[in-house]
Amino acid sequence: MTFQLTDELLENITSLINLQNDRELTTLFEEYHFADIAEIIDDLTLDQATYLIKLLDSQRTSDILMELEEEVRERILDNLSAKEIAEEVEEMDSDDAADVISELPSNRVENVISQIEDEDRAKDIVELLSYEENSAGGLMAKELVRVRETWTVAGCVRKMRSQAKNVTRVHSVYVVDKHDKLIGRLSLKDLLTSDTATKISEIYIPKVDFVNVHTEAEEVARIMQKYDLEAIPVVDDLNRLVGRVTIDDILDFIRDEAEKDYQMAAGLSQDVEADDSILRHTRARLPWLVLGLLGGLGAAMIMGSFEDILENYTILFFFTPLIAAMAGNVGVQSSAIIVQGLANDDLKESLVNRLLKEMLLALLNGVILAILLLGFTYMWKGDFLTALAISLSLIIVIVVAGLVGTFVPLFLHKRDIDPAIATGPFITTSNDIFGILIYFYIAKMVLGI
Repeated sequence: MTFQLTDELLENITSLINLQNDRELTTLFEEYHFADIAEIIDDLTLDQATYLIKLLDSQRTSDILMELEEEVRERILDNLSAKEIAEEVEEMDSDDAADVISELPSNRVENVISQIEDEDRAKDIVELLSYEENSAGGLMAKELVRVRETWTVAGCVRKMRSQAKNVTRVHSVYVVDKHDKLIGRLSLKDLLTSDTATKISEIYIPKVDFVNVHTEAEEVARIMQKYDLEAIPVVDDLNRLVGRVTIDDILDFIRDEAEKDYQMAAGLSQDVEADDSILRHTRARLPWLVLGLLGGLGAAMIMGSFEDILENYTILFFFTPLIAAMAGNVGVQSSAIIVQGLANDDLKESLVNRLLKEMLLALLNGVILAILLLGFTYMWKGDFLTALAISLSLIIVIVVAGLVGTFVPLFLHKRDIDPAIATGPFITTSNDIFGILIYFYIAKMVLGI
């Protein structure tokens, strides 16, 4: 049955916390999944949430903490001692433990790590913290099952049993040489059907996909998607097996990147949530709104320089919003397709071919829309020359907007700048200005003013 957080349940939990009825609370939460408990904690006060985290055992709360919203988790961790945080991270996979510790203030990181009793776990976390966040090393977990090529099947099974205790899911078994260099993978079917005295070197599969610790997370995601992998091993610069990236880590990364790109395209300069403070929302929105304001002022100044045309052909004024809107829409459409192609690594054409294709596409769309606009304007006002000027302007505006929307994200990508920035107010504002400028120049030329 699907879990539902009701007001009655929340009131009951709040009441038990206020009464400090630990026995009933512990019994109540035994039947809930850790993700459901995280949903409950998100609706509690900070003191109530901290009380529950301290009450429940670390094996459960370590999972609960990873399900919480990042800001909620940070506030709870602020209320825990270094020893209590260390107890939580010792129950987590190494990649989750590193993520949690990386969220702590710099002055607490060393204290927490020093409280971790398992020295190997502490070393693993320190190693993971040394890698770039959006790299294979930053995403990987140290827990995996590795076997040596010199082992027999019987010895391999014994070693795997002890290793698997620390691994949540065994996606693959990796084969290494005596220097821990990755040389292949092992099929469980081959392991189960082979004689116990058979050497692993005789049955392992030498072909294995892998990435380097410095490989960018986007490239890791692309490889795993292309080859439909649930996990991929990670090696260091000496080709030694140091960890693995699992599909859940990649899904989290893709979700975070998608949210960031969506907000950037919508004109938000930083990551925000719906329930964030007004001040945080203002800081996120204001920079792009200022850009929009400057763009609007630029468009107004351009229109002001064509007062003579507007005085004689007032109808041009009424079509100004249409021209600006079409320029912005076409530019956003073009840039969105390019950004998506860059994200999926689907763009194989050269820049010239891409621009030529976009120009032809924009020209075709522009001609069709211009014919419709020409007919409407002529029937409305009965002035063919003015209708022609507006329609020709629309064609050129659409072509230019398509080229700008294509070129800008490609240019940003070449400069290692997130091209998602091009799909938001940046493209809309720039194309509005270009559109208005082109519109009045074409009208001036056609109408002979």
